Amino acid sequence: MNHKLIITKLDNHIVSAVFAENDMLQVNLDKTDKQSILGNIYNGKVKNIVKNINAAFVEIMDGRMCYLAIEENPKPIYAKPKKTDRIVIGDEILVQISKEDVKTKAPVVTTNLNFTGKYVVLIHGKSTLGVSSKIDDENERKRLKEIMKPFRQETYGFIIRTNAVYKPAEQIQEEVTELIRQYEEIKEFGIHKSAFSLIYETPPGFICDIRDGFADKINEIQTDKQEIYDNIYSYLKSYQKEDLPKLKFYEDKLITLGNLYGIRTKLDNALREKVWLKSGGTIIIQPTEALTVIDVNTGKAISGKKKAQDTFLKINMEAATEIAKQIRLRNLSGIIIIDFIDMEEPDYKNRLMKELEELFKNDPIKTTLVDMTALNLVEVTRKKVRKPLYEQL
Repeated sequence: MNHKLIITKLDNHIVSAVFAENDMLQVNLDKTDKQSILGNIYNGKVKNIVKNINAAFVEIMDGRMCYLAIEENPKPIYAKPKKTDRIVIGDEILVQISKEDVKTKAPVVTTNLNFTGKYVVLIHGKSTLGVSSKIDDENERKRLKEIMKPFRQETYGFIIRTNAVYKPAEQIQEEVTELIRQYEEIKEFGIHKSAFSLIYETPPGFICDIRDGFADKINEIQTDKQEIYDNIYSYLKSYQKEDLPKLKFYEDKLITLGNLYGIRTKLDNALREKVWLKSGGTIIIQPTEALTVIDVNTGKAISGKKKAQDTFLKINMEAATEIAKQIRLRNLSGIIIIDFIDMEEPDYKNRLMKELEELFKNDPIKTTLVDMTALNLVEVTRKKVRKPLYEQL
């Protein structure tokens, strides 16, 4: 199936959306007047330490406090040399935004600085070498680990991303060399910057979308804005030359790129609470601060049906496909509870769970099917990467 990454402007947002034919699979929005701070690196100052939760509050700019879990960040990079790694009030340390603020919650920072490439992530403070769990070819896992062996150090480690599968060793090594250069540069010069300085600014969201797993699955990257085109071209030329032929500039004056793909209508639909199924059933999606609840209803779908359990299975299987699609489209994360239509047959329940497991494998963001509870509620967790769609708008 032909996949395209469409990038355009809509009102005061830059929209980047993945399409399979005319079906929008994934979408991210960035405000044109306010760029996300996720991934930024600052020279922060420790303002407070809360011993009972083993956490510190770090100021990254005037009055902007962030939460740091001390136990999870044992090897900070200090602006001034110290004899121990113990964080105290007044310390200046390099921190990276790992989670943006959510309503009353402060942004979360880490001292385990991440430098992300298309194939590999370099992580300060961890000497481990990890391989994406989505790479299930054991021979390929071994090959990738062998490629990375010469680069291993005590001060940093690596995670090999799914994009690295079957890629030439030279291509991966070239990227790793560049990531190490970035790391050493920030480590050397960042400590000499004054407190509250922005040391590294993460690329625009649409560049991150190209970098973070879409490029290999995308046949074409298309935009109708010259500034965006130039930005993407510059990035691809520097870091992903192999993807340059995919970049196209849309020039049709009769219809805008956004209208051609019906982006505004699709965004409106992606924010609605109720989703209709072809069978006549419905899905109700209700995100809250703590978790997301998804409820599957029969609607009029069982009208005139004799075998209710078979009908319930059919609706649940259809709902499972739509739920996996909506979770990715709406960028729902954290704990997700799904209340499917109750089925008595254990075999039907197993078939539903296996179907969900397969569907979640297609999500580029780690999505885990946890279990079905005694109350027949299905528990799912999804890694948080950027804000959900309803918060982006």
